[in-house]
Amino acid sequence: MIAFWCLAPIMTLAALGILFVRKAVHAALLLAVVMISLAILYAALDAPFLFAVQIIVYTGAILMLFLFVLMLVGVDASDSVVETIRGQRALAIVLGLLLGLVLVVALSQISLGSAVGLDTANAGGNIQGLAAVLFSQYVFAFEVTSALLITAAMGAMVLAHRERLTPKPTQAMLAAQRVRDYGEKGLHLGPLPPPGVFARNNAVDTPALLPDGTASEASISRVLAARGTVRSAPALAEDIEGVQRSLAGRTTDEEETDA
Repeated sequence: MIAFWCLAPIMTLAALGILFVRKAVHAALLLAVVMISLAILYAALDAPFLFAVQIIVYTGAILMLFLFVLMLVGVDASDSVVETIRGQRALAIVLGLLLGLVLVVALSQISLGSAVGLDTANAGGNIQGLAAVLFSQYVFAFEVTSALLITAAMGAMVLAHRERLTPKPTQAMLAAQRVRDYGEKGLHLGPLPPPGVFARNNAVDTPALLPDGTASEASISRVLAARGTVRSAPALAEDIEGVQRSLAGRTTDEEETDA
């Protein structure tokens, strides 16, 4: 009871957070909180098998898969709150309330028999008792569930499979295509130059330089180019010479003043 009253508020807040947070990765982390709390409740109820399955399968495998997919898609990506279908938010609220009403009515009509204590259920061991129930009383439902999972996995493989209609391009084919693009469209023949060291503050803004000392347009942001803040190396060299001459003249004036 102590574990339940301690973990129930945490699970409730985490479950509500899954519905209201904007970023999907935060929702996945809150789902991990709910799953781990549920596993602790299983352990408190003397159900070690369900505790291990909850941690290893759900929290350790499925949830980590969700997080990996979210990291590949983009951690900073958030779902748009703009309705693409007019009225879908109001319709979702109405359907959700109807579903909640149906669940409340259905649960209120359920009548349960006398509860059997955990000591009686786990008399021969929790894992042994669970296996006896699954493979005797609920063997048909267990096999149907496994068949559905296998069918879903096969369906995902079929839907994800794409038949290749053209041969996979080789390095020689890609090189020949670059040469054709250069001859027909004037595209860059070789690899693009690396970007310059453009930073927002406290940095030396150095674009990628071509062999003649001029800045490569491929490494310059269009915004900076439009502002005219990027200058070539020869122009910078002229500025350096001017600064050196001014410094030399100032040093000469100071020496004359001291004399």
